[in-house]
Amino acid sequence: MTKIALGFDYGEKRIGIAVGQTLTQTASAIKTITTTNRKIDWNSITILVKEWAPEIFVLGYPSLKSGREHTLALKIEKFSHRLTGRYQRPVEFIDERLSSRAALDYEQEVDRAGLDAVAAKLILETWFQERSVK
Repeated sequence: MTKIALGFDYGEKRIGIAVGQTLTQTASAIKTITTTNRKIDWNSITILVKEWAPEIFVLGYPSLKSGREHTLALKIEKFSHRLTGRYQRPVEFIDERLSSRAALDYEQEVDRAGLDAVAAKLILETWFQERSVK
């Protein structure tokens, strides 16, 4: 059964969003939303949830080589709880340590949707790859 997923690259200033589906295990960068005074633009996210009707959210969760918790970890967890609470869908996490750096290789997509949206695309694609290995 094909599932639609929305992927998120969470940041305090910007949140990248991508959409993908499990059948072809492909994803596309949709957009980057900016936060204003650290307030999330939930209206933009709601529009995307209505448009794409995802069954699941995939959220990048950075890990550090040292094994210590990333400075954004608690904020990412809070964002995941808010996603679940607002839209009644599960959230899965995927290590996204280098997604923004890797996104720089996708220049045309970055120009169209923003660096953070391309990072969200890479997060989703990594999630698809890891799910197919299990």
